[in-house]
Amino acid sequence: MCGIAGWVSFRRDLTQHKAELEAMTETQRPRGPDAGGVWVERHAGLGHRRLSVIDLEGGKQPMTASAGSGPVVLTYSGEVYNFVALRDELEARGRHFRTRSDTEVVLEGYLEWGDGVADRLNGMFAFALWDSPNQRLLMVRDRMGVKPLYYHQTADGVLFGSEPKAILANPLMDRSVDLDGLRQLLSFTQTPGTSLWRGMREVLPGGLVVVDRNGLRERRYWTLQSRPHEDSLPETIDTVRGLLEDTMRGQLVSDVPRCVLLSGGLDSSATTAIATRQLKADGERLRSFSVDFVGQTDNFIADEIYGSPDAPFAKEVSAHVGSLHETILLDHATLADPDIRRKVIEARDSPLSLGDKDTSLYLLFQAIRRQSTVAISGESADELFGGYSWMFQREVQQADTFPWMAVFLTGARAQVSDRLNAKITAALDMPGYIRDDYAAAVAEVQPLPGEGDFERRMRVITYLHLTRFVRMLLERKDRISMALGLEVRVPFCDHRLVDYVYNVPWSMKTFDGREKSVLRAATAELLPESVLKRVKSPYPSTQSRAYARVLMEQARDLVARKDPALDFIDRDWLADITRADAETIDIAARNGIERALDFSLWLEIYRPSIML
Repeated sequence: MCGIAGWVSFRRDLTQHKAELEAMTETQRPRGPDAGGVWVERHAGLGHRRLSVIDLEGGKQPMTASAGSGPVVLTYSGEVYNFVALRDELEARGRHFRTRSDTEVVLEGYLEWGDGVADRLNGMFAFALWDSPNQRLLMVRDRMGVKPLYYHQTADGVLFGSEPKAILANPLMDRSVDLDGLRQLLSFTQTPGTSLWRGMREVLPGGLVVVDRNGLRERRYWTLQSRPHEDSLPETIDTVRGLLEDTMRGQLVSDVPRCVLLSGGLDSSATTAIATRQLKADGERLRSFSVDFVGQTDNFIADEIYGSPDAPFAKEVSAHVGSLHETILLDHATLADPDIRRKVIEARDSPLSLGDKDTSLYLLFQAIRRQSTVAISGESADELFGGYSWMFQREVQQADTFPWMAVFLTGARAQVSDRLNAKITAALDMPGYIRDDYAAAVAEVQPLPGEGDFERRMRVITYLHLTRFVRMLLERKDRISMALGLEVRVPFCDHRLVDYVYNVPWSMKTFDGREKSVLRAATAELLPESVLKRVKSPYPSTQSRAYARVLMEQARDLVARKDPALDFIDRDWLADITRADAETIDIAARNGIERALDFSLWLEIYRPSIML
């Protein structure tokens, strides 16, 4: 895993702008702490920061190959899991390799297949390739968008980077945010291709962008396709199990220590069980990690979101499969540390985090990184197999909006836009924006001939989760993990598994009347009965009242010093909250305080121009 950056300009001599390119690349150092490099010629410059995972000595970048009248140069981030098979195929076609890295496979693959190399890659990746003989830049992103890649089109070319901060480091990029950026930020959905920053876009998941003297062109090489599902239930369960086994074999390939994230839920327990079994066959014992809060397991209070604490289930799974398990225990003072919040905001380039869920994730990854460089996560299983409770609620199934919003907007009302001042709220018109964005998303879904109304609706709901909801979770995990130089792999995002399970009918996905029926059946023999029966519990959040009290003290400081964030936030609401009794603060109010603290830090760090 790595961080990439670059600049193409057809009117400038970029050999005279190497300092700017180096500054862009340097912003990606946390993503690639092991090595760095910059390559530049007259009209193109590529930068790279490396996190060494495969072929520690041979995978240095930017990597070049000769193409007759000039070099082809690659800066690449991610992992291609089928690189060994592709290398064998390329060698059979006469290609020669100097390294054992997947990077060189991508480079030689381009020389052999051109842009078609993207169709052959199975993995999580984002890369940019400068074809000097043809004066052409190619940018490619993996199918599910696990790895980020942003760009800003200039008057004579493009700036690009793994994260917005790389592009923001170039003087050509204006640090401004307009209403569309704020709408995207506040809508609690992530429209593919968009960005918070005005004039900045992301390469679409499953997309590629070509930049040459004729301008910029973008197309998709992969999207979710609707197809009839003809397998029986037993065949479906067997196919899912086989895909999971095969996917895990590829994702365990590494020249550095690996581990799994284990919460004790079905998804993480399944990945832990499969990974542990495969490594055990090679005589290796897998490490597993979970997070907990001081006193929470012993004093846990169940509610409508969290039915049980994670720690006991994680320990039971670890004992069952034989992993070497460690629980990272966090206290309220560490969670509320402003320095940790700052690190999260810097990692995400965004004024909004998920509060203690993000700070605890940062601290968990920080602890893991001391022992492992690669972690495996169960992200995306809920979206793919149907794991969210709201997917089963009739009012949500029928709601004319994003399903998760149908829950949040009628429930705790923890929406960020509720905490902005009246002027900004009116200008944003969030209901209108969400309505239009939802309609556009639904229009993307391909209808399947002969599919009944209910199955069609559940296909739409699954599509929305796989293209909008999971995007937020994947970006969160990538940005926080890579801020610490930790690579997180997500087996449930393997496009073969996604293609297959997306088309499994909802009636089959829920054949036993429960969530994730097919996944549970496919992994039943590997897991303890308690996990198979456990109701889904989201990523944990602290229940500590002491944590809420610290947040209130920090909010009082914002109000007392008349922080610039109060020009945007409903200051009367925030002032009232600071005077309330901490014992009465509910989760929605606590979330609102955290959003205010986030926004204050973001304004201080990035100093953006807000265009209202």
